[in-house]
Amino acid sequence: MNHDQLAGNSAAHALLKVLNDHGVDRVYLVPGESFLGLLDALSDFPQIDVVNCRHEAGAGFMACADGRLRQIPGVLMVSRGPGASHAAIAIHTAEQDAIPLIMIVGQIPKADLRKRAFQEIDYRAMYGSIAKWVFEVTDPAQMAEVAYKAIRMATAGTPGPVVISVPEDLQQQPVQAVSWQARPHDPLRASPGGLQRVRQLLTDAQRPLIIAGGAFDEPGGREALLAFAEAWQVPVCVAFRRHDLFPNSHPLFVGDLGLANPASQLDVLHTSDLVLALGTRLDDVTSQNYGFPTMPQPAQPLVHCYPDPRVVGLNFAAEVGLACQPKGLVEELMRDVPEQVPQAKRSWARQLREWHEQIAAWPQKSAQDGVRFFEVVRQLKKWAPNDLRICLDAGTFAAPVYRHFGFDPPQRLMAPLSGAMGYGTPAALATALREPEHPVVCMVGDGGFMMTGNEMILAVQRRLPILFVLANNGSYASIRIHQERAYPGRSSGTDLFNPDFSAIARGFGLQVETVTDEAQIETALRRGLQSGGPYFIEVMTSLKVTLP
Repeated sequence: MNHDQLAGNSAAHALLKVLNDHGVDRVYLVPGESFLGLLDALSDFPQIDVVNCRHEAGAGFMACADGRLRQIPGVLMVSRGPGASHAAIAIHTAEQDAIPLIMIVGQIPKADLRKRAFQEIDYRAMYGSIAKWVFEVTDPAQMAEVAYKAIRMATAGTPGPVVISVPEDLQQQPVQAVSWQARPHDPLRASPGGLQRVRQLLTDAQRPLIIAGGAFDEPGGREALLAFAEAWQVPVCVAFRRHDLFPNSHPLFVGDLGLANPASQLDVLHTSDLVLALGTRLDDVTSQNYGFPTMPQPAQPLVHCYPDPRVVGLNFAAEVGLACQPKGLVEELMRDVPEQVPQAKRSWARQLREWHEQIAAWPQKSAQDGVRFFEVVRQLKKWAPNDLRICLDAGTFAAPVYRHFGFDPPQRLMAPLSGAMGYGTPAALATALREPEHPVVCMVGDGGFMMTGNEMILAVQRRLPILFVLANNGSYASIRIHQERAYPGRSSGTDLFNPDFSAIARGFGLQVETVTDEAQIETALRRGLQSGGPYFIEVMTSLKVTLP
């Protein structure tokens, strides 16, 4: 059957129509012969932007960033076998970061399944432990239904990845066209009894603390959190790499619970008499390796609110466990706010803020082996637009951003909770595509850039005004730090022999600068931010200043 005979009624068309009807307007892919039918059908959906990538990991990270920005599943299409294997990091990142993601894999023909055919993988076995749902289509009539379910599965409860395997010989089979539209469920609400218990705990507490997590990353979520914290005068710590949930300059912002929190800060937090864990899964990093709150029985009353009953109470025995939307919870708690806040609560908030300000103060370390990267971050903070998007890769260069930058709305932080290297460049590209009205800065290390930096060509192709800042210290420095702590003076496998990154970026077609002296930082950043197109700054960075 030829294309004209199908007239847009193939199984591939049915899948794409359902996705498009539910807001999917962009797909990221590396083409492969196992999903030619889907590629052909995309030609009939001009409203869907097809982003052709260089590597499946890069495409996957872009889809993850897109899903995080919109809370609509990012969509990734890959070929069977090697393509799906390359994309595995996106599935892991989406699961760790609670991002809605749909990965569509072109599979071998249906008749060849489970015969160890060329490039065959059983994706239910491969991804079953990290994806929310894995389904292999065996009938073309299933395509629309599977897409419909995938949208709901990826976004319900704790958002996450869904994998759809589609045999190549089913994609262009004719099917009956459908028009289905999922209706959003009413948000989960706390029970009246639960609300009353939380309100009483808040009223009685003298030293309450909010741990705010990613479930507030929804329309109106940040505003609701801010109003609640101000009304009840409760200081706010953000969960791991969720700095942009609450204005960092606000007197009630008291830092983040991330990597390498000082023991002195944690000692103070332990003296709280009420912990409100709102919208966070209380993972091992946020909970300081399950030490704050203390697992399994916290030292103080714990209110744990998260919109997934499988998460609430999983590791910590909560005084009040609420499987509901944190935004709705704090809005309900705003209905009966005390007229006066006790002085003890205000003093507690000031104490925590003072500790945070000490920790967030810019460091004074000297270095002789290169530019101190925290000076780059300091200058970026000075010149950053108020709506800047910062996209970070994994590495030591990112630490000063988390510790010292200070995000205020509407600034956004895009960083992988999974700690995946290679995330920064693709995330910046997806962010610039999705939010072209906002300036985007990508910060990446030499190691991470070598993993997915090839995707940077998209910034040139689409004229995306991204400022790329590469920290070149010739090392996998974050691993080197651990080596120096555990095996001092015996580092192995962490030195990098690097190419000329500036020449690579110039060859891609970007404007390029190389910073070798701290006196060059300010002017380089200002030129990059004002360039109006893709701009690349290589910073020859100190390694020693990061080592213990």
